[in-house]
Amino acid sequence: MKIHVKKIFILSFLILTVLFTNLNIVYATDNDASAPQISSGAAILIDNKTNKILYDKNANERMFPASTTKIMTAILVLENCDLDEIVSASYDALMNIPEGYVTAEIQGEEQFTVEQLLEMLLVHSANDAANVLAVYVGGSIQSFVSMMNTKANELGLTNTHFTNVYGLQEDNHYTTAYDLAKIMQYCIQNDDFRRIAGSVSCSIPATNKSDVRSYTSTNQLILPNSPNYYSYVTIGKTGFTTEAGRCLVSCAYRNDIELTCVILGGTLSDDGVSSRFTDSISLYEYGFNHFSLKNIANPGDIITTIEVSNASAATKSLDLAFADSIHALVNNSDLETNYLPEIHLNADISAPIAEGDVLGKAIYNIDGISYEADLVATHNVDNSQFLQLLLQIGGILIALLITFYIFFSNKKEHTNVSNDI
Repeated sequence: MKIHVKKIFILSFLILTVLFTNLNIVYATDNDASAPQISSGAAILIDNKTNKILYDKNANERMFPASTTKIMTAILVLENCDLDEIVSASYDALMNIPEGYVTAEIQGEEQFTVEQLLEMLLVHSANDAANVLAVYVGGSIQSFVSMMNTKANELGLTNTHFTNVYGLQEDNHYTTAYDLAKIMQYCIQNDDFRRIAGSVSCSIPATNKSDVRSYTSTNQLILPNSPNYYSYVTIGKTGFTTEAGRCLVSCAYRNDIELTCVILGGTLSDDGVSSRFTDSISLYEYGFNHFSLKNIANPGDIITTIEVSNASAATKSLDLAFADSIHALVNNSDLETNYLPEIHLNADISAPIAEGDVLGKAIYNIDGISYEADLVATHNVDNSQFLQLLLQIGGILIALLITFYIFFSNKKEHTNVSNDI
């Protein structure tokens, strides 16, 4: 009987270990009762400040990105060009775009600024604009594709590979919801990308080949008159091919929290509603309604007290305080939880110490995310007067010993000289 009980205990322990191994990595999956039920093939919701994953459905499964590819194209252009540079569209760049793919009807040798081409790329999702920019920046489309894959490698994206610059359906052109989220998080560090990708519409002035062009964003989440309008969304890029389904990568901001949401493999309902919009809204509502920023620490808050062994009696007791504030993203059910930090002190703490000196750090590990802040001295710490006195006495004794040594050495030498005479 005891042997069976032991086996049952070990088996139960192993099952619990497997169940809870990834608990700190992802808060919710499509199977969790508290999570929204979405119909799209893959999705992820991630906090941009902490990289905490709030929702995951097949987020690391390779999928076709369609025109969400263009966010990588755009950021490489922004990193290699000035917005006011003039680009002349080459005939080669305008060839071989399949029928049915969106274009801005750019003509050979038509001239635009880089910014105008980026507006057509991100607002209208013009595939010809992507090719024109790629040839201008990379010298050729294939050279620019190499730049895209190099950037993907630099970002540590192991499940992403590009074969074209705008999302043409090809078997070896793929990514994942997780990788797309990382690309978007990288892109939004660029203010010009944020501005252009968040534009509701754009107007391209008349060129040497065409009259004024005007376009409205394909991202219904940012269109006030759309039934899918979601006021907290700030930027986004759509994509669609038959094989990829309806795709969307976007960001939303509310209550000092910015989230990135990626939808891949979206569907169209019988009444014509795209799941890339409805699923995005459901995930954003889930994230904003279930998670909040919790104030963990404020600058000047005292976290611990230490004694400095070689300090004066009046200053040896030293309070350590936070140098900066710490805000953690937590589930609303944990807002009242009292989190305790790991305190790591410097190895060489000794007087004298100046107020504000960094003497260590506090680290909070919350749901798999580390939050940390420096710990600083709250007052000056002086050397111990007793130790100073001992050092002074020691110095005097050493000086006397040296003096006596020199004196007796000289006297002995003088005596020896006298005996020789």
